[in-house]
Amino acid sequence: MENELSKWVIYSDEHLLVINKPPGLRVLPDGYHPEIEHVRAVLEPHFGRLWIVHRLDKETSGVLLLARTAGAHRSLNLQFDRHSVEKIYHALILGVPAWEEMTIDFPLRTNGDRRHRTVVDYKRGKTAMTFCKRLETFAGCTLLSIQPKTGRTHQIRAHLAHLGHPILGDRLYGFRDEKMTFSLSIEHIALHALSLTVDHPQSGKRVCFEAAYPLDFDNWLRISRTGMVG
Repeated sequence: MENELSKWVIYSDEHLLVINKPPGLRVLPDGYHPEIEHVRAVLEPHFGRLWIVHRLDKETSGVLLLARTAGAHRSLNLQFDRHSVEKIYHALILGVPAWEEMTIDFPLRTNGDRRHRTVVDYKRGKTAMTFCKRLETFAGCTLLSIQPKTGRTHQIRAHLAHLGHPILGDRLYGFRDEKMTFSLSIEHIALHALSLTVDHPQSGKRVCFEAAYPLDFDNWLRISRTGMVG
């Protein structure tokens, strides 16, 4: 397990621990099944006390920042509250949008339907902004770069689904009758937290952390670009 954990670590010092979270690992404990593995339970036996600073959905991979001291936790929380943290995600979405760039600003309401999804609600929703840029197009899908400007629950997933371009593999927000077949499947939602930029809580220096794609995501792109396996 220690060898596996070492592959997750992007950066570590006495104030911060930054990992490339694998898909399928929860950030927080499951309220109904506390025995299921989550980030702190896996990492703390090896790194000591950790504080959760932000969240990624269970099936979302990528940069996850944890504080190693209470002071670092306070500093980072303040940065998130002030929206000074810069986040970039990459996602594979269904279809090819007509736009090259778009700022999605539909107001969102959490737990808005019977499936407990985040929904667009112009009357009761809260302000939400997501900037999207088209990077590459493939047969029936598109690779996007995404910068959420606010931090609503499931914001990226809800915004893209509302536009008719749900993220591939998204069983909650995707189309139930989706029949698309790809040369190589991705076993989880095709959403990856590519980079996170913050001010270091001790030095104040602006630092950017980046996470490599999961293997299946990377393989899917490689095969789609070349048309060949191997």
